[in-house]
Amino acid sequence: MNTFLVLTAALMIGATAVAAPAADSTASFKVSGNCGMCKSRVEKAAKAAGAKWAVWNEETKLMEVKFKPGKTSTDKLQAAVAKSGHDTESHKAPNDVYAALPGCCLYRDGNNH
Repeated sequence: MNTFLVLTAALMIGATAVAAPAADSTASFKVSGNCGMCKSRVEKAAKAAGAKWAVWNEETKLMEVKFKPGKTSTDKLQAAVAKSGHDTESHKAPNDVYAALPGCCLYRDGNNH
C-alpha cells in the first residue's frame, strides 16, 4: 500500500511539472528607426511574430520584448522587425521595403530626422 501511495504521489508531481507552462522570456535588441510611425511599425511586427508585448524606445533605439520561447525566439522577432523595414542587431531590412518607408522613417546614410 505504501508503495502504491509513493508511486501515485510521484506520478502526480511529475504530471504537474510536465503540465506547467514554460516561463516567459524577455529580451532586448537595437532597432533602427526615427519616429512614432517607426515605433508603431516595429512593435506591431514583433507582436505579429509572437511577442506578448513589445516596446521600442525612440531615443535609445532599444526594443524590449516578452515572449514564450516555444512559440518564437529573439531571432524570429528580429527577422520580423527587419521585414517591416527596420534594421536590427541581427537582420537587415530588405532594401525595397526600407525604400518604401515614409521619409521621416528613413535612417540609413545619415537620414536621422
